[in-house]
Amino acid sequence: MDRELVAVSLFSGAMGLDLGVESAGFHIKVCIEMDKWAAETIRRNTDIPVIEKDINLVSSEEILTVSRLQRGNIDLVVGGPPCQAFSTAGKQRGLSDLRGSCIIQYLRVISELKPSYFILENVRGLLSAKLNSLPEEYNEYAGTERNSGSVLNLLITEFRKLGYSISYALLNAANYGVPEKRERVIMLGHLGDRVPIPSPTHSENGDYDTKKWVTLRDAINDIQGKDMRYIPLRPRVIPFMQKLKEGQNWTSLTKEDAEKAMGKAYYLSGGKTGFLRRLSFDSPAPTLVTSPTMPATQLCHPTELRPLSVEEYARIQQFPDSWVFEGRIESIYKQIGNAVPIGLGKAAAEQIIKH
Repeated sequence: MDRELVAVSLFSGAMGLDLGVESAGFHIKVCIEMDKWAAETIRRNTDIPVIEKDINLVSSEEILTVSRLQRGNIDLVVGGPPCQAFSTAGKQRGLSDLRGSCIIQYLRVISELKPSYFILENVRGLLSAKLNSLPEEYNEYAGTERNSGSVLNLLITEFRKLGYSISYALLNAANYGVPEKRERVIMLGHLGDRVPIPSPTHSENGDYDTKKWVTLRDAINDIQGKDMRYIPLRPRVIPFMQKLKEGQNWTSLTKEDAEKAMGKAYYLSGGKTGFLRRLSFDSPAPTLVTSPTMPATQLCHPTELRPLSVEEYARIQQFPDSWVFEGRIESIYKQIGNAVPIGLGKAAAEQIIKH
């Protein structure tokens, strides 16, 4: 390819997906991001112009003006619309939630910019998400609002109306060289024939001509002993965490200790695997969340009495060590935890370049 491949980034965050896309060979020409500190992170580390606004207020004309691109000459649009409305951990309000409408804004931008390709990233919950309510312009889907998967059906149908062929799958980032078991839906669109989903390069045991998963040790071992920034563990869990070894969680405590440590949560149904959880150096990290000290999703260091630090978070999500995150520590955890692992973005973008 003897010309520059150009891309537009929506819902850019701290640029995890974008860095993966750029490492594959694309050049991001504009980022749209409304979070103040994520926008500052982009400015601190790059010269890419940032439109710091709610996507609902951003016109395609503004995107073209700021990016200095022309409609019809955009190779790729990338983005992961805010996904809490579809998260299986939340109430799954679908498009009745304002954040859910961000996915409709993604669709709008694609319809107006008409890029050759797009990458849409989202949580597993998108596969089963229900519309619940409909914007007026989508009345043809009336009657499907309560159907499981109706959001995905609307998206695919509308993209196909625009001329895009669609492929999508739930991918585990660990299968693409990321030291993290993080499942995300990746959708690839093309104004033409269908782009195949990228084949895994890694697997748990290195079977079928793949490499073995990258472990937490591989990712963070060389920065152990260096200065770390982190939010301390909650004081009430410390006596119990002292009793747990690498890779253990609340199930390794005595029944008496587990009841004391977890309170009412002890009697909840479900696996509760994130409670009082120490990570293991010898496997990929679990999905990084926006705070490593939350009771149900604790991410405690394998051997030290502290959660994973922001430096370790950044390594797991594959940000370069030179990447500077702006804001308070709570915002930094959130920026990194919300990011798409760079390796997953790279795998998707390399597949498009190969295509």
